[in-house]
Amino acid sequence: MLETPPTWAIALVFWLHMLATVAWLGGLAAIAILVLPTAKRVLKPADQLAFIEALQKRLEPLAWFSLAILTVTGMFQISVNPHYDGFLSTSGSWSLAILTKHIMVILMIVVSALQTWEVLPAIRRGLMRIEKGQADEAEVKRLQKQETLLLRLNIGLSILILAATAFARAS
Repeated sequence: MLETPPTWAIALVFWLHMLATVAWLGGLAAIAILVLPTAKRVLKPADQLAFIEALQKRLEPLAWFSLAILTVTGMFQISVNPHYDGFLSTSGSWSLAILTKHIMVILMIVVSALQTWEVLPAIRRGLMRIEKGQADEAEVKRLQKQETLLLRLNIGLSILILAATAFARAS
């Protein structure tokens, strides 16, 4: 049996996990609640896209780095938790909450990937076709609504992830 790590190491890992959570979910919430609604009111569609792309270039590395930190620190936290009974275990309320949390994280990653690598490039292509007179704005508006829906879905998932975490901590 492995020796329990020192308290300072466990505290450091918990702190890094919380810091990465705040960076990822806080950035997502700020963009969804503050930045994008303001940009949509103030900027023209082409300027919105340029703004979103610039924002995305700054946020994506932070989000992926945060996800990597969350993965490593989360695995460490699970390994030292006395409730851990194995991967995919549902033996207790803690295990069920953690499994639920991880399923929602996977869904959140899928939604983010869809938004990043499908919807935003489709908006970009649509705006270029509009500039060339080859398309109308209806398709771009539909895609922008889809982007907003995906962003809201991720906000909802992040709230549920935090709720599952709170439930696990209370177990």
